[in-house]
Amino acid sequence: AQPQPLAQQPLVPSPLGLSRYESQKWRDWNTFLQYLQNHRPPLKLACCTGAHVIEFLRYLDQFGKTRVHLEGCDYFGQPNPPVPCACPLRQAWGSLDALIGRLRAGYEEFGGRPESNPFMAKDVRIYLRDVREAQAKASGISYVKKKPKHGSTAASPVAPPPVVTAETAGTMSGAA
Repeated sequence: AQPQPLAQQPLVPSPLGLSRYESQKWRDWNTFLQYLQNHRPPLKLACCTGAHVIEFLRYLDQFGKTRVHLEGCDYFGQPNPPVPCACPLRQAWGSLDALIGRLRAGYEEFGGRPESNPFMAKDVRIYLRDVREAQAKASGISYVKKKPKHGSTAASPVAPPPVVTAETAGTMSGAA
């Protein structure tokens, strides 16, 4: 029996004993394949683009648990509003970012070529950036990328050993 092309693969059964990350990746991959099958018209993975990935992320918003305040809301820009409001629940940016990372890896593990990976599309990266910025503005909490600590002893580079040549060998042994 020949292996099926990537676009015609059925849902992938999850093997036992996987790490949490691997289990999530299998679950996310199957969810995305199911989304493609239920899409009208149905989509083949080989024809999937960054626009389809963004459509999938927007579809997932209906299952979100993070309240994102709208600009007209009294609590827009406040990190901890005193009472609930009617603003919509959405998927949190961090969840979407992690999901795309798992799907990007899964695409290639299940036979996709890196150069055609729709999860790496520029428009997907722009969409995620826009979601991050909008949610940060709505909640009053900024997502600032952490800079590496300078001056840390663990990260300080170690000087390479001196190069011993015939000319320096005599002076080094005499200095020791």
